[in-house]
Amino acid sequence: MELAAEISAYRDGRGDPGRLVGEFRRAVLLAPLADGPDGGLMSAVSGGIRWLYAFTDEEALARFAEARGESGREWPYLAILGARLVDAVVPQVEGPAGVAVNVADEDGSMLFPPVAGIVPDACAVDIADDVEPDARTHGVVA
Repeated sequence: MELAAEISAYRDGRGDPGRLVGEFRRAVLLAPLADGPDGGLMSAVSGGIRWLYAFTDEEALARFAEARGESGREWPYLAILGARLVDAVVPQVEGPAGVAVNVADEDGSMLFPPVAGIVPDACAVDIADDVEPDARTHGVVA
């Protein structure tokens, strides 16, 4: 099943968090590039977490551009595996970071927060030194 379908199933109460995270990690996502001198990937900070924007396809990215009132410009993006985004990019971000997928889709968006099972343990905000890895859960947020 593709990521958008897994998100839909999860939001409808039929999904499995482990399967959703697995599909997220396998999916090729479109991460728009930020404007400005610093470059990098487009993101926003909310609740003390930097959320990297990612989209399942060009149509989802176009809905995001439209929602921002910026559909008339070119939107360069990086095609990247979800696993690479959380395993290689998130550790480079200063402070907690997660991934916001399809944020302009009211019924199809999903947040993958900086918690164990999604991001590397060193970047997870929910890991205490005394917590066993088997006691962790997947923290996806619809």
